[in-house]
Amino acid sequence: MSNRIDQKFSELKSQGKKGLFPFLVAGQPDLDTTVRIIQRLEALGVAGVELGFPFTDPVADGPVIQSAFTQALENGATATKIFDALARVRSKISIPIVAMVSASIVYKIGTENFIRRSAKAGIDGFIIPDLSLEEAPGVAQLVSKEDLRLSMLVAPNTPADRQEHIARVATGFLYYMSVAGITGERDQLPADLPAKVERLKQLARVPVLVGFGIKTARQVRQVCEVADGAIVGSAIVRRIAQAGEEANNSDDVVHAAEEYVRDLLTGLE
Repeated sequence: MSNRIDQKFSELKSQGKKGLFPFLVAGQPDLDTTVRIIQRLEALGVAGVELGFPFTDPVADGPVIQSAFTQALENGATATKIFDALARVRSKISIPIVAMVSASIVYKIGTENFIRRSAKAGIDGFIIPDLSLEEAPGVAQLVSKEDLRLSMLVAPNTPADRQEHIARVATGFLYYMSVAGITGERDQLPADLPAKVERLKQLARVPVLVGFGIKTARQVRQVCEVADGAIVGSAIVRRIAQAGEEANNSDDVVHAAEEYVRDLLTGLE
């Protein structure tokens, strides 16, 4: 079977569509709820899910995601438990799942072991934000042996020659950060975003997605006028956190995520 990320982008391209990739923190507020949210979002029509592995010292995540990571870790969301939770339900989920995971977690478990266990659990690819560009080709090679993908990050201030190098290494998709700095919701997207994405698409052999700062259906629409899809993270994580504080049960948390993503998807219509 070919990789689900490749399949999804091929399908979207043939239909002339763009994709929404919501970001979820694995274990916020607990792993069972995370899995239920993924299933609901698939039913809504998202293209895939980016799943954050909780980490004590995230590289580019703002306070909203850091807080969710802390909650997930306190609730015992280890890599092993995340793998187990996904493996139990993967046969019921057809969309791609991309793990956003720190290199520290990968190295601690062992790169080949982590990749093998990810494949067995049904993960389709990785974003490793603190993976050095020097180490990336070797990791990409190991990832490809399991028919998984290694998506790479490009920032607005990434030098041109480095962008070219990143574009050569990346598989699955390229993740363009709309702004330099940490994750978080923003009212306006940068004016130079279209030009930056167009340049990256000329370099890339894979689809280009845009994340960081996106929180409304209008912004999803703006991004998808130039990119192949949008990633929305902090805005969803914040709403899950709010619902968790106010709700009496996990159904309300799932519903809050579902309703927000339903609105975001109108940006693709």
